[in-house]
Amino acid sequence: MSKAIVISQLGGPEALRYDDAEPGVPGLGQIQVRTRAIGVNYIDVYFRSGVYPQRLPFVPGNEASGVVEEVGAEVTGFSIGDRVAWATVPGSYSRIVNVPAERAVKVPSGVSDEIAAAVMLQGMTAQYLTYATRETRPGDVAVVLAAAGGVGLLLIQMLVRAGAGVIAVCSAGEKHKLALGAGAHHVLTYDDPPFDQEVRRITNGKGADVVYDSVGKNTFQQSLRALRARGLLALYGQSSGVVPPFDPGLLNQRGSLFLTRPSLAHYTFERRELEERAGAVLSMIAAGQLDVHIGGRFPLSQAAAAHRALESRRTTGKLLLIPD
Repeated sequence: MSKAIVISQLGGPEALRYDDAEPGVPGLGQIQVRTRAIGVNYIDVYFRSGVYPQRLPFVPGNEASGVVEEVGAEVTGFSIGDRVAWATVPGSYSRIVNVPAERAVKVPSGVSDEIAAAVMLQGMTAQYLTYATRETRPGDVAVVLAAAGGVGLLLIQMLVRAGAGVIAVCSAGEKHKLALGAGAHHVLTYDDPPFDQEVRRITNGKGADVVYDSVGKNTFQQSLRALRARGLLALYGQSSGVVPPFDPGLLNQRGSLFLTRPSLAHYTFERRELEERAGAVLSMIAAGQLDVHIGGRFPLSQAAAAHRALESRRTTGKLLLIPD
C-alpha cells in the first residue's frame, strides 16, 4: 500500500492527512511513477482551503519528479526506469502517482530529481511570463513582486538574460540579498516607502513597462500605479487574497493599461508548448545558466509543516516534499 497526503475536509494545514492511498494500475495513456521529490506551490494552499473548489476527498499537489515503474496501454516515448517530471497533474502529494504521459517530460542527466521537481511549475511560469505573456525586450523595466520566492528568483534571472532592467520587491533582510544575487538591479520593500513611488523615482517618473504580481489583493493598486502608460500588469497569483471587483475605467485613468491573469495550464495546453517550455527551463539548468534556490525540504508526512512555512511568507525559493 502506498502513502499520500489526503484532504477529507477543507481548512488549514491540519487538513493535510498522511494516509494509505492505493494508486491502482496505470490507465490508458498513463505512466506510474514513484516520486522522488514533490513541489510545494501556493496553488496547493488554494485547493486545500477551498479557494479553488475540488471534490472531496482528494490528494493535493500538482508537481513532482520520479522514476517510471509501470507503463500503461498506448503509451509511447516512455520506458520503465525513465526519470520524469511534471506540473499541473492533480494528486502529486503521493509516493506513487499515475501520470498522464502527455503531461510528463524526461529529465536530462544534468538535472537532479529535486531540481526537476522544483522548476516544473515555477520555472515554466517564469518562462512564459518572460517570453509569452509579454515578449521581453532589451531596455524594458520590469518589476517583480515576491521576488525572493520560487517564481520570483527564476523570473529575475530570465528577465535579466532577456535584457530587462529588473526592480525586485520583497521583504527586507535575507530576501533582499537573494534578489540581488539573482541579478536584480534594484531591490525595494513593499511599503517603506510604497514601492510604486520608488519605481517612479527610479524611472524618473515614467513607470515600469511591466509588473509581475503574485501577491494580489494587498498590492494590486500599487502595481497599477507603478506602470507607465500602456504598461502591463501580469497578475499571476493571489497570496494575499483575491483582488476585489473594480471599474475597468481605472485602467484608462492610469494610462490605457493592460491587465492579464495568466496561468500555466493555458500556456502548456498543447504538448508542443509543454515540451518547449519545460525543455527551455531544463536546458538552462543543465547548462548552468539558471540557479535554483531550494529553501526547504520536508518529509511528505510533514506536508502540513511545509504549508505553514509557505503561508508564513518567511520562506525563500522553493519548498519540496521528499517521500518518506
